[in-house]
Amino acid sequence: MKAILHSTGKKTLFTLIILLGFFGYAQEPFYCDYNAYLFQKNDVYALDLASGSSYLVAENITDSNINGAGYNPTDGYIWGAIKSPARSVVRIGKNFAVDIIEIDNLPSSVTGSLGYVGDVSAEGIYYVRGGGTTFYVIDLNPESENYTKHLRTGTFSQSINIHDWAFNAVDGYLYTVEQKTNKLYRINTATDEITNLGVVPILSGLNYTYGAVYFDASGRFYVSANQTGTVYMIKNVQGLNVGDSMESNLFAFGPSSSSNDGARCPTAPVPQEDCINGIDDDGDGLTDCDDPACSGVAACPVIIVHEVSSGSDGGLESNDRLSEKINLRNYLRKKTNFNFDKTKAKKIVKTESYKKKSTDAAGFSLTDLIPLEAITGTTAVESSPTDLIDLTNATELYSVDYVKDNQTVAVILATKTENGVYEHTKFICDRLLGAELQSVSTIELVDDEVFEDVKFIRSIIKNTSGNIEFVLSFSGRLINNEQNFEIDSHWNIDKYEKDVTYYNFQIWADSVDDLYSLATETLELFEAQKPISEYSTSSPPPLFVKKGEYKNGALELQLINIRRSKSIVVDAGFKRTETSQTEYFNESIALQGTYIENLIIDTGNIFDIGFRIENEYNLTPDDIFMSDGVWGKDDSPKGTTVSEFVISQNDDIYSGNGHRVERNISLKSTTSEYVSAFRSFTPRYTAVDLSQYDVFEIDASGTGELEITIAKEGIGEWANQFRTTITLNENETHYAIPFAHFTSAAGGKMDLSDALNLVFTMSSDGTKVVDKEMNLKNIQFTEQVLSVGTEVIAENEVVVNPNPLNISSELSFYAETDANTHIEIYSITGALVRKFEENTMIGNNKFQLKRDGLKTGMYFIKIRNDFRNYKTLKLIVD
Repeated sequence: MKAILHSTGKKTLFTLIILLGFFGYAQEPFYCDYNAYLFQKNDVYALDLASGSSYLVAENITDSNINGAGYNPTDGYIWGAIKSPARSVVRIGKNFAVDIIEIDNLPSSVTGSLGYVGDVSAEGIYYVRGGGTTFYVIDLNPESENYTKHLRTGTFSQSINIHDWAFNAVDGYLYTVEQKTNKLYRINTATDEITNLGVVPILSGLNYTYGAVYFDASGRFYVSANQTGTVYMIKNVQGLNVGDSMESNLFAFGPSSSSNDGARCPTAPVPQEDCINGIDDDGDGLTDCDDPACSGVAACPVIIVHEVSSGSDGGLESNDRLSEKINLRNYLRKKTNFNFDKTKAKKIVKTESYKKKSTDAAGFSLTDLIPLEAITGTTAVESSPTDLIDLTNATELYSVDYVKDNQTVAVILATKTENGVYEHTKFICDRLLGAELQSVSTIELVDDEVFEDVKFIRSIIKNTSGNIEFVLSFSGRLINNEQNFEIDSHWNIDKYEKDVTYYNFQIWADSVDDLYSLATETLELFEAQKPISEYSTSSPPPLFVKKGEYKNGALELQLINIRRSKSIVVDAGFKRTETSQTEYFNESIALQGTYIENLIIDTGNIFDIGFRIENEYNLTPDDIFMSDGVWGKDDSPKGTTVSEFVISQNDDIYSGNGHRVERNISLKSTTSEYVSAFRSFTPRYTAVDLSQYDVFEIDASGTGELEITIAKEGIGEWANQFRTTITLNENETHYAIPFAHFTSAAGGKMDLSDALNLVFTMSSDGTKVVDKEMNLKNIQFTEQVLSVGTEVIAENEVVVNPNPLNISSELSFYAETDANTHIEIYSITGALVRKFEENTMIGNNKFQLKRDGLKTGMYFIKIRNDFRNYKTLKLIVD
C-alpha cells in the first residue's frame, strides 16, 4: 500500500540546517507573532486564525517529528518535544532554524519523546505529557538558574484523552478539550488539579481529535479539529465555573492534519468580526454573516441549517463544448415547467446487501457506493438529473439528496465515465456563475497509520441563493487487473489519468461534519467492493479566485492570495461568440501581495473563457471556466428547418447605464408551426434582477410579427409568461418597448426581479409553410427616459382628451419606433373625412386635433404605420 502526493512544482523552501548542541546558532525570536503556527510532523505552517487560511513556511526542519509545541513568553521562541534524539526538546526561531537540547536529568523511564501535548507558561515553564497521566515540567526561562533542566514529574489524578493544551495568559491556567467527550478541562499546574467545566456546546456529538489549541489576549480559546481543520472558539474560559453555561461557536475553517500541534503567543490578539457593521473587520475576505465566526451571532443564522442545491440541478461540465446543449436543456425544462419535488422523489432504503461486495455478475453499480448511514435523521431520495447522460461524458449517473425537515442538507452526485474523469467540478465552474469560493483547505478521510499524508481538498462555496455548501470530490479507478481501487482527488482535471474508467463522486453538504461523514462512508463502500490500495491527491491552490464576473469587456476578479504572491501568470483560451474559434492569451500580472486582491483583466467582448492562474511558488494553479448566458434555437416542431443561425459579437464595449444582452443573432428558417431563438441571462439559467429597468430596447429586422417573451423564474406555467409582439420589416429599426406593454395571460404587472431568459418566436398557422427571418442586435434593458408623459400609454391604445371634441383635443399614443405614422378620421358611414401624417418618435406622442369643420356626430380614428396598427378609437364631436 502507498499514498501518492503529487508535487506541483519545484520547492521554493529549502531544508534548514539542524544544529545539534547547545544554541550553536544565533536565532531571532518570534516576538509574539500574531500568527498561529501549526506543526505537522516536521513541517511548519503559518495559520491565520481569523480566516483559517494557512501556508507552508518551512519544510523538514528536523529529521524527526515535532510535537507538544508551545510559545515561550520569556524568550519569544517556540519550543517542542522531539521523537529523536530521545529525551530532547527543540527551540525554534523565526527563521525556523532549530536547536536540539537533550534534557539529561529526566527519569530513566523516559526513553523516547517527552510527549505530544505541551505548552509553556508565562514564567517559561514547559509542561509536556504523552498519553497517560504522567507529565514532565522543564524550566525554559533563560533567566533561571535551572534553564533547560527537568524540575519535576507530575501525575494527574485522572486520565483524560487529550492531544494539545494551552496556557491562558489571563488566568495562568492550562486548558484543553477531550476527544469524544468534548469536555473542556482547566488544569491548575500548581496543584495538578483538573476541573471539568462541561461539554463544549459547539462540539457536542462530534468525535474529532483536537490536536492544536490556542489562546488570544482576551482569553478566547481556539480549538482545531485534526480531521476537518475546523477551528472552534470558546469565549471567556477564565470566567467559567463548574455548571456555568458556555459560549462557543464556529470560528474558521482551516487545514486538516493527521499529526497536528499548535503554538501561538497567548497575549497576541486575534481579529474578530463585528457581524453587524457591513465591514470585513478581521480581514479574511468575509463580511458579517458570511464569516463563519458569525454563525448564530447577532442576526446571522447558524451556518449548519442552510439548504444546499439539489442534485437534480447539478452536474454540468467545466468546459466550452456543451453550452448550447445545456442551454437548450434548461430552456426546455423551464418551458415544460420541470420541477424536482423532493417530497415525491423515490426514497432510497438500505438493504441487507449494504456495505457488502456485490454478487451481481456484471459487477458493482453506482448505487452500491452510495452512503446511507452517514447522516442520522435524514431521508435519502433519488435526484438524478438523467438528462445529463446525453450531454456530458458520463455513461452512468446517479444522485441522492439527503433531506431533513424538508430541506436538502447534503447531496452526492455519482457518475461513471469511460474516457477519463468527469469534467465538471463545482469549485471550478460555480464561481463565475454567481457563486463565491470562500475557502479552500484540506480534510482528512483516511487513517494516517495506513496511508500517510492523504489529504483531500475541501472547499466552501456560497451558492447563488446565498447558502453555504461544503464541497469535495474524488474519483476511483480500478488497478492491478481490477483487483484494487486507486482513489484520485485533484484540483486540476489534467492531473487525472486519460482514457480510463472512473467512478466519480462530488459531495456537497450544509456542514463540514456532514461532508466528512458522507465522504468517509463512501470510501468504506469503495473498500467493500474492492480494497483501496493507493491514493493520489494534490494540495489546494495557495492563490485562487474567490469570485468573478465578466462585465462589459472585462473580467472582474477577487483573489484570495494566501501566500501574498506578488505576481501571477494567466493562461487563457476564449471565444468571442458561441460558434467562433478559440483565441489564446498568456500574460504575467503584478499583484499587491495582500491577502485579498482585486484584479480586472480586459478581454474585450467575449462569450466564454477558460483560464489557469499560476502562482509564483509553482504550486497548484487555480483553474476557472466561465460562460456568458447562451444563445440557442428551438427548431423542434415538425416542419421547421433552420437554414441559418449566426451569432455575431457586438461592435463596441457597452458604456450605457442599462443591462446589455451581449451578442447579436441572425436566424433564417422555414416553418409551418414556429421557430424560436432564446438567450439565457446566465449560463446556469439562474435568475437576474432587472427590476430597476422599465424599457426593453432592440435593433431588429426580419419578416412579420415577432413575439418577445421574458421568462420569469417565479412563473411556472409557460403560457403565463409575459409577452409582447412587434412587427419587423426588411429595414433595421430600433424598438424601445416599455415593460407595461408586456402582458401575461394570468394578468398582473411584469416584475423582472427574477428574469431567466429571452425568447423570440415567429409562427405560422400550423399548416402553411412560410419563410421566417429575424436579425436581432444591440439588445438592452434601460430605464424610462423616452416618454414625454409621466405614464406609458398602453400598447395599441389611443387616447383623446377631451372626448367629446369641442374646439380641440389632445391625441396621444405610444410609439415603440421612430416612424412615419398615418392618422385617419372616418365618418360613421365609413367615409374618410380627414387624414394627415406625423413623424412619431419613440415614447408617448401627443398631437393637437382641431375640430376644423367636423360636424357634430360620431367618428372613428385609425392610426397605423409600418410597425403597428393601433386600436380604432371612437371620437364624439359636440
